[in-house]
Amino acid sequence: MSFHYFAGAACRALTARKDSPSLYDVCDPVLSGPARGDPHLAKFYKTALGNPALRLLLRRAGLPELRGEAKLARLREALVRARDDTEPDWTAVGAPIAELVDTIALDHPKPPPAAFVGAMPAPAQIDGIIRDCAQHLLGSYRKNGFLPTYAAFNLIGDPDFRGRELIMALSGLNARGYKNSSLLFNLARVFIARSPARAVVNPPWRGVAEPMWEPVQIRHRSAYYDAFFIEALLSYVESGLAAPADKIAAERAIADMVDFCVNISREEVEGAGGARFNVITALAPAPHPRFSRYFAQIKQDLGFGVYVPDCDTTACSISAATQAGCLDAIIDQPLLDFYATYQVHTGVNEPRVTVPLNDNIDYEGGVATWIDNLKGERPYGNDLDPTLNLDILEVSFRNLKRWKILETPARLATLHRIIGFQKRLAASGAFSNPRSHIYYLPELYSAYFGRCYAAFLALPLAAQAAIDPAGDFDVIRHRVLSYVKGELMAAEMNVFDAALALIALGHLGADPRAFAPALNVIVNATGEGGRRGPFRAYEWNKMKTPTRILVGGPEVTSAFVLMALAVAKRAMARG
Repeated sequence: MSFHYFAGAACRALTARKDSPSLYDVCDPVLSGPARGDPHLAKFYKTALGNPALRLLLRRAGLPELRGEAKLARLREALVRARDDTEPDWTAVGAPIAELVDTIALDHPKPPPAAFVGAMPAPAQIDGIIRDCAQHLLGSYRKNGFLPTYAAFNLIGDPDFRGRELIMALSGLNARGYKNSSLLFNLARVFIARSPARAVVNPPWRGVAEPMWEPVQIRHRSAYYDAFFIEALLSYVESGLAAPADKIAAERAIADMVDFCVNISREEVEGAGGARFNVITALAPAPHPRFSRYFAQIKQDLGFGVYVPDCDTTACSISAATQAGCLDAIIDQPLLDFYATYQVHTGVNEPRVTVPLNDNIDYEGGVATWIDNLKGERPYGNDLDPTLNLDILEVSFRNLKRWKILETPARLATLHRIIGFQKRLAASGAFSNPRSHIYYLPELYSAYFGRCYAAFLALPLAAQAAIDPAGDFDVIRHRVLSYVKGELMAAEMNVFDAALALIALGHLGADPRAFAPALNVIVNATGEGGRRGPFRAYEWNKMKTPTRILVGGPEVTSAFVLMALAVAKRAMARG
């Protein structure tokens, strides 16, 4: 959006007529005075919602239904209970806020139909962009000593997070600070969504993946992100386009990131029967995440004090290390034995999913996200994400022999049940519904399925038959290709959408002539990142609680474009 758009939107928000109580009229009497009860609630309010910039933007944003004393008093009483009760009844506390959240009208992006496609770009253009993206990654690595990723808050929240989901979160999350932040963020999003401030916080954009244009972005490092940067640089080395000096630089960066994943981010946890496993935590201990001192304190204030390992970071890190030829003993662990502990069996361990925001899908056979640490902490409760389960399949295919999966009936059964979970998701069409996903978009699920499918096809035919005797992968492949070609690429795309479409098409064996729309989007967008890189930052993954938190960055976009073009280049060479 242009400067004129934001200037006009801000002017309308700052000069709007105030005729009913604002967020601050509701909260200041309860949370801005001397500390009482749970100190975190007031601290969060002052840090996140009471900051001068947001207060200025929302000072005229009111809700007409709060003119009545009864509703205003009920809302304040809920905040008092959240502040003062030792063990709040979170369902009761959240009820008046959930009612307000249900008055918000939010929709997922609906891009218009795609314009004229144009001719297939020249191979030299594709090679040039691959080199530009690689130079961006290597240059950023030299400058920072790592490849940064950024988090940004979109305070309007997620369209799929309604009042019902708020009560789910308040009931299923464990850490009180995380409940506090979810409660207050969702109260604030009502005032934002129903006022002119909405246009400032949530401007329109092109395509599906949301651009990260928020002025405050939190730079950090995680093993999950390093794993995909490893894959991107491996793609560059394997493309044959790297000059000798760049090949050496890429290999050094890969070795450092592998060490960050499997050593610095390693954590021991307990599996079934007391067996110990080494897994990978999303945020390594300080100072390794590379937060600035300012943001490290804000992270604490917002309720993210404790971070536990997760199944997705573990799968992606072990996969990247395997691809890079790492021989650390952590890769020898048969992780499927551990994942089986977190696999949902209908009627047996369904309560493991305590935050079922995507309960429109059948969890049977899926593996939950968060791993209890040795202290038994589970601050985020637990949820279940389909894309995460693709990553578990992919790392299992890469380590099929090492983990003796075909020789171990229990391990093979764990794989079969995950594949069954994915088959039902695809056959029902639920994979293309954003509500089915916790941390990702359907287009990213499609790209990750392509990545998983490529690892499956690399196996011997006998292994493929043992893993997928019913041909479920062909069913999923057909549904994903139909979505990518018939929905994603039929509409206007941004560069991140186009990269994900290419990854899916290239890995799933689509006719290379179908690549033209996505390739042209990427070629035409080159340079949009200005001084920060070839491309802008876009939504890679997200959290829906405590509000919509996007993760991405210019380096992330370069990594995905690099991988996408490398996949397309190989597919076009095969004809």
